[in-house]
Amino acid sequence: DPNADTEWNDILRKKGILPSKEDLKDLEKEAEEEEQRILQQSIVKTYEDMTLEELEDNEDEFNEEDERAIEMYRQQRLAEWKATQLKNKFGEVLEISGEDYVQEVTKAGEGLWVILHLYKQGIPLCALINQHFSALARKFPDVKFIKAISTTCIPNYPDRNLPTIFVYLEGDIKAQFIGPLVFGGMSLTLDELEWKLSESGAIKTSLEENPRKPVEDVLLSAVRCSVPARRDSDSEDD
Repeated sequence: DPNADTEWNDILRKKGILPSKEDLKDLEKEAEEEEQRILQQSIVKTYEDMTLEELEDNEDEFNEEDERAIEMYRQQRLAEWKATQLKNKFGEVLEISGEDYVQEVTKAGEGLWVILHLYKQGIPLCALINQHFSALARKFPDVKFIKAISTTCIPNYPDRNLPTIFVYLEGDIKAQFIGPLVFGGMSLTLDELEWKLSESGAIKTSLEENPRKPVEDVLLSAVRCSVPARRDSDSEDD
């Protein structure tokens, strides 16, 4: 036993084969500190992997220092959870009537975008936009997508103005899209509607360019090609 206080060990210590008693104590202390550090890291790693419920179930196993660290970690996890819940608070289209307008739109909340679709049953383009709204609501759960039958919000609202989309921020209108021509008719795709709404600032799209632009360029090019060039003789006759 190198720790034993014997004559043989004294000889070995003098020759440098065994460390001195002081060095041995220092080594033992360092070993204990390293062991404690590894144990502490193990505990930290354990509770960092735990859910809030698991932390509560295992709190009796931690000492006072651990509990302070765990409480800080618990608050951090709770704040992250609340932020996630707030960000993903919607995710579906809400149907409202005129009675709900003030609460759901005007008083929607600070920094909250609201996109309202006024529609009527039996109008195909309205049905298409409602379908696109469902997909966009899932894609952008931090934005409030709502729909309402037009005359329940605005009495005598003309059908010729449908579909209509209003974009609000904190109760103020930031953009409006009124009538079928604005949407390009039944050829309106989900990406095109997403791009249109993103231009108002309500949603942050990952699309890099207007998906309708290539179509518009082709149509414009076709119109140019269909216009006959004036002949020199025509110019001379004039």
